[in-house]
Amino acid sequence: MEQLRKDGYEVIEQFYEPDQLGAALRDFDVVIIRSATKIKEPQIDAAAGSRLKLIIRAGVGVDNIAVKYAEEHGIQVKNTPRASSNAVAELALALLFSCARNISIAGHTMRENKWEKKAYSKGFELSGKTMGVIGYGRIGQLVGAKGQALGMNVLSVVHRNKPEGCECETMHFVTMDELLSQSDIVVLCAPSGDKPLVDAESLAKMKDGVVILNFARDTLVNDDDMAAALEAGKRGRPAGRSELRQGQGRRSGRVAEREGSQLGPGLPPGCLLHAPHRRRH
Repeated sequence: MEQLRKDGYEVIEQFYEPDQLGAALRDFDVVIIRSATKIKEPQIDAAAGSRLKLIIRAGVGVDNIAVKYAEEHGIQVKNTPRASSNAVAELALALLFSCARNISIAGHTMRENKWEKKAYSKGFELSGKTMGVIGYGRIGQLVGAKGQALGMNVLSVVHRNKPEGCECETMHFVTMDELLSQSDIVVLCAPSGDKPLVDAESLAKMKDGVVILNFARDTLVNDDDMAAALEAGKRGRPAGRSELRQGQGRRSGRVAEREGSQLGPGLPPGCLLHAPHRRRH
């Protein structure tokens, strides 16, 4: 915002209620929003024919904007897909380290004045593990590269065009079944599809103890199937984003309600972390 002001633009930072937003947009040439603000048909109808010519989503996803409807009314829609890619990839690695070393849950129990060294001292090294990345776009490639730097072998699948220059001794493109069966860690970076990528069928193909990181939409994971697999004894550590926000019927789901689950607001993106453990008494 400061750079825009330095460049001579008049910048107004203001919150508007949804029923006021459309009319307010008539006074602006450009609006920049984050994920919590929705510009749908009612807001576009109220702003149509005004000064508004451009909506910028400060982030990747534009599902909070009626893109086609806006363009039909002469309003362009743009996003900033590269702005948070590295931050998301680093967050993926942070959650992975937390899962590998029980950092988050161990810290939580320490704040409860508990000393559970035996319960949480056992972890695993990332070096030598196989990481399967589903969705090898900007974020997926960054996650893969960081995994390789830590000594992991990386697998991915090709849905459309194979990225150039990625394959090497520690990175290979394989079939989905091969990725699911060989990976110690599965990272979801793919766009939403017709069905979840993690469901009863795909979970049955994964290793016990698999770490699942979801950095795409929460619809890619069937929460009931994941919880059922964990309850049936398939030991695993799911982690990833939660798109639930205050004021939108907040719920956590069966996986998040298990012991060791932790919810947090967005560091882009927001995170849902679950790491089941067997406590020693």
